[in-house]
Amino acid sequence: MIEDPLNTRDRSTPLRVLSRRDLADVPIAPAAVVRAVEDAYLAFAAGDSDNPRKSSVANPDGWSVAYAMLGRDGRRRVVAMKTSYKFDPGHDRSTTRYYTTISLYDDTTGAPIALMDCARVGALRTPAVSALLVRETVRRGAESVLLIGTGTQGRHALPHLLAANPQLHTLMVYGTHPEGLRAVHHQLAEHYPHALLETVADPREASAAADVVLATAGPGTEVALESEDLAPGSVAVLVGYGLAPSTLTGADRVIATSAEQMALTGTDMAGPDGTLPPVDAELPQILHRRTTGRRSDDERIFVYNSGLVLTDIAVAHALAEQAIAEGRGTEVPLWD
Repeated sequence: MIEDPLNTRDRSTPLRVLSRRDLADVPIAPAAVVRAVEDAYLAFAAGDSDNPRKSSVANPDGWSVAYAMLGRDGRRRVVAMKTSYKFDPGHDRSTTRYYTTISLYDDTTGAPIALMDCARVGALRTPAVSALLVRETVRRGAESVLLIGTGTQGRHALPHLLAANPQLHTLMVYGTHPEGLRAVHHQLAEHYPHALLETVADPREASAAADVVLATAGPGTEVALESEDLAPGSVAVLVGYGLAPSTLTGADRVIATSAEQMALTGTDMAGPDGTLPPVDAELPQILHRRTTGRRSDDERIFVYNSGLVLTDIAVAHALAEQAIAEGRGTEVPLWD
């Protein structure tokens, strides 16, 4: 019998540092990521976990912004701290610097588990959250999805979406970067080799026929779909950019992963009066069946996907387990 490397750790175990390279090819299936994220939400809704409000500081000249997020996963018995720092003085990709890490601690033994680069964690966690949001809000008989954007989130979006919504078989993508479009097609084919994905030239025309719109584009996108561009009964999920404020203010129902987070980070979606519409339901409560995502097939639903650190913990822990089992990373006796 092979011992679990995480369960055999104690307080004298050195901290395992897992770099971006260590984690880049750790195998984990989209369905496993979706399950881990859903379990994290259910634990939170049941009161088994803690997810305090994030702290942030910003340079007054807009050069940088930093966040710190603390969480306790009561089911995995893991405590973690996630930090992120973005230095962006010229709002230019060539000068932008972005660092994000997560540290994990075993809350049963008091042992450190790992200090990890968090890039892949976020790249997997966010599309898994979108997949669950769509599953809980999509109308009956929905078949089609339009993906806007081909960056990191766009590349991972469809495999996770299909893991939770296998009925979506008409797949469309809009992007302006050939390399990104190739990457989206490649990622989908890797997990769903028989899925067909159409690259569309006009996102507004495509959105009129889409049951689901996933807006994952970067801040430089020229796409900003309006409420009237969306099909009746559709779901529009905002992850990055690609939707105009009218898709929120004109929605029949508003769903968020966290109303508090949306109030903090969604201010660019405010209506003409400068306010955000109230959130009708949050994902943890929907998953816990305390409320419902959709009330009727014809209502347009706006969904705001913002992260809870508990979902980062779930995905980071799964990756750390696998990476440590494979002997990856570097042990550092930080507290000797």
